[in-house]
Amino acid sequence: MNRTELADFLRRSRTRLDPSDVGLSAGPRRRTPGLRREEVAQLAGMSTDYYTRLEQRRGSHPSRQMLAALARALRLTDAERDHLFHLAGQEPPRPGGSSGHVRPGLLLILDRLHDLPASVLSDWGEVLAQNAMSAALTGGHTGTNVIRRWFMVPGTRDLFPPENHEQLARAHVASLRAVTAARPDDPGPAALVAELRAASREFEHLWKSHDVVVRRPSPKRFLHPVVGVLDLDCEVLLSDGHGHGQQLVVHSAQPGTQTYQRLELLRVVGLQDLTPSS
Repeated sequence: MNRTELADFLRRSRTRLDPSDVGLSAGPRRRTPGLRREEVAQLAGMSTDYYTRLEQRRGSHPSRQMLAALARALRLTDAERDHLFHLAGQEPPRPGGSSGHVRPGLLLILDRLHDLPASVLSDWGEVLAQNAMSAALTGGHTGTNVIRRWFMVPGTRDLFPPENHEQLARAHVASLRAVTAARPDDPGPAALVAELRAASREFEHLWKSHDVVVRRPSPKRFLHPVVGVLDLDCEVLLSDGHGHGQQLVVHSAQPGTQTYQRLELLRVVGLQDLTPSS
């Protein structure tokens, strides 16, 4: 691990970004250009103290997951991400696998969707990035897996009507099966399947049914604890970024409907209500 070069690269990458580049408000006048350390830490899901120690050449070796989060927070290109991994003494993600890296252009689109819940997911359910509205709708889950949460985390299904639970469970399993068949050498999806087959009888039962499906645009009903029932349209936009297998998922409501008004309410007050807990 080259602490000096890593610290310099992080600092220079941070100072070249404007807050508006990452969906943040500039706020009061800034004495220096770029993002503050605490803003990078917030975007990467780490403590400010940990990130500060990296820039001061005294941090511990960051994990691969942490490096991937930093690459997304700093809007690094593929080449810059690989350079970050090398400086930290890690091998970059191999081509064709699930790198977890989101291209800066895709993140730029995500940041511009201020009034709609939007997130970037891998094709096997990893939440790679969320905007503020997505966190207000479903909770802040960047770095987790939606399929693992569905089968393993109590309370996850409370956000959806009980009559939809079976259909959503089948869709999760069928989508994961399609990915594992398409990329049998990718360790991420295979490890998730093994974990869930061992831990969840429901998952094992559905896995044996051998259904296959690819995520498609569809309406979805949410039971939000703050604003109530939301009947949202779900659009899934596929990324063609060098085999990343990533999806930009955007939820929207028809203008003039009650759901549209409630989504507006979520934008105004939901973020304030949910940010502290998330």
